[in-house]
Amino acid sequence: MAIAKPLKKNPREVATELVERLEADATVQNTLATPLEVAGPGFVNMRLSDDYLSTTVEAMATEENCGLPKASQKQTIVVDYSSPNIAKEMHVGHLRSTIIGDALANCLELRGHDVIRQNHVGDWGTQFGMLLEHLGDNTDASISDLVAFYKEAKQRFDSDGDFKERARERVVSLQKGDAATLDAWRKLCDVSRVEFDAIYDRLSVCGLEEKGESFYNDRLSNVVEELESSGVAEVSDGALVVFDEKDKKKEKVPLIIRKSDGGFLYATTDLAAVDYRSKELKANRVLYVTDAGQSGHFKAVFQAAQRSQELGDMSLEHVPFGLVQGEDGKKFATRSGETVRLKDLLDEAESRCLTELQERDSDAEDLTELAKVVGIGAVKYADLSLNRESNYKFSYEKMLSLSGNTAPYMLYGYARINGIRRKAQEEVGVGKVVLKEDAERDLARHLALLSATIVDLERELRPNALCDYLFELAQIFNRFYESCPVLKAESDDIRASRATLCAATAAALRLGLEEVLGIGLVDRL
Repeated sequence: MAIAKPLKKNPREVATELVERLEADATVQNTLATPLEVAGPGFVNMRLSDDYLSTTVEAMATEENCGLPKASQKQTIVVDYSSPNIAKEMHVGHLRSTIIGDALANCLELRGHDVIRQNHVGDWGTQFGMLLEHLGDNTDASISDLVAFYKEAKQRFDSDGDFKERARERVVSLQKGDAATLDAWRKLCDVSRVEFDAIYDRLSVCGLEEKGESFYNDRLSNVVEELESSGVAEVSDGALVVFDEKDKKKEKVPLIIRKSDGGFLYATTDLAAVDYRSKELKANRVLYVTDAGQSGHFKAVFQAAQRSQELGDMSLEHVPFGLVQGEDGKKFATRSGETVRLKDLLDEAESRCLTELQERDSDAEDLTELAKVVGIGAVKYADLSLNRESNYKFSYEKMLSLSGNTAPYMLYGYARINGIRRKAQEEVGVGKVVLKEDAERDLARHLALLSATIVDLERELRPNALCDYLFELAQIFNRFYESCPVLKAESDDIRASRATLCAATAAALRLGLEEVLGIGLVDRL
């Protein structure tokens, strides 16, 4: 109807002409049911044809990755996520970046892109002066408990003036490349990596390449020179800064590139990372998965990079997310008010899940391993199923529930559907899909939306849309199974057809849950 007015025609007349042209198109003929219908004042009603739905479902049931097409234009995409700090244990604040970033990287790889997963760890800076000096004073000190070690060093730094001065001198030694200091620094980094890797293994996060702040040290001076020579950066109160180009009166707080004492900051390292990803990695797209509180920082960094560096067609995108809160809506913390360690959070999820499983079936075997899969899956799915930009209240009870849009519900649904699929295929195999009942068509139509849902995730970077699709798929399948017998269908052809619908549904759930969201699957629950 919107185009009728400029054409100076009746909307129904325009709709009729559109229908005639569409029906003559070969692609439309292979996809939509004809004849198309003109309704009301000028609407065009379209329905996917049974032949198209049948072909799509058969491909999903038999082809790799449900027959999902690759992107028409392959790109090199860097996904920057997780980013814990060396000498500190990962805490609840790292949960969302790690989970969301990994799901996005999985999706982009599934679409056929060259994905580089980078972990911009905090492995450099003034805090290492106090840590290394404390380690040097206590060569027998255990650094296996990183939290305790960090607290000890920080307490000395805050209370001992002599120690504080020596810590600052140690920073200078580190920056100058003193061999003994570098050896101690590497020791701290190695211990931290062991802790990080243990968490990543539990979360099924693989292929994350460490490119910490120290990696960019040799690039900092060149980046600063580019900013100065291009006129983008200027000296203000002794520091080198970049003002927002729209801030003509220079009233807003600028992006500080180099402090008045010559020291570099996070912004300098981030700009060096942009330079590396553009010149060395030849990236087309870079995603920064961090909390929403850093939006202003990345906006300023991106603007400075675009003004001073030749980025070509490389896009820089901040993927912000909200905070994890307690059930009271306040900061998610321990009873003593401290930040919750990620290890403790995952332990608690597994422990609670095991208790629930034992209450349901105390005689079952391997409940501990089952609790690990379901407990970790519950934590991940609870995060990914929500709008990433919203804060969310962390609740073990809700995420471990067997009802609603939760991992236990989805894993139970997958195990049940896969069991039906397995038994049906053993009896009749898969066959041509014949859609006779409305419940069959409803299931086939929703299955056909998988490809568009994955493409939308690639573009919009919102995993909750995929979770919504999967949850609705499980519900639609339940309605199908209630009204359309599979194993007791009236003929072998119908049994084979419905077995194929089961196989396509199981394949879609597996692809979404395991391959994209990174959630382990189970055969029973």
